[in-house]
Amino acid sequence: MLMRRPRASLIDRMFEDMFSSMPMERFTLPLDVIERENEYVVTTTVAGVNPEDIEVKLDDDVLSISAEIHEEERSENERALIRERRYGKFSRSIRFGLPVQGENIEANYDKGVLTLRVPKAEASQPKRINVKYQKS
Repeated sequence: MLMRRPRASLIDRMFEDMFSSMPMERFTLPLDVIERENEYVVTTTVAGVNPEDIEVKLDDDVLSISAEIHEEERSENERALIRERRYGKFSRSIRFGLPVQGENIEANYDKGVLTLRVPKAEASQPKRINVKYQKS
C-alpha cells in the first residue's frame, strides 16, 4: 500500500508541478569500449528498448548508436506518482583511433545489452616483422 506523505508546501508543489510537466531531455548513452589486438568491443545497456528501435551507423570511422524508449500510455484516470525512468531519444557517437572494417561489424542484442564487435582495418593491425640474419 502506498503511504501518503505529509502535505507539501506551496513551493514544493510548484517545483513538482514544473518538473513533472517537463519533457525528458535527450540523455547520453553510457558505453564500455575495449580495444583488442584485432578489434574494438563496444558494450552498452539499452534495457527497455525494442531491438527494432536501435540504429547503429558507421561514418568515417565514427560509430553512432541511437535509440528511443517510448513512454507507456496511461488512461485519463491514471496519474504518475513517481516518474524516475527515462523516456525519449538517446544517442552516442565515438571515433576510433584507427581505421575499422565497417562492413564486418557484428551487432548482438541480448537481455537489454547491445554488444558491437568492430574489427580493425588490416592496415592498422600489428604485424610481426621477421628479422633476417645469417647463422655463423
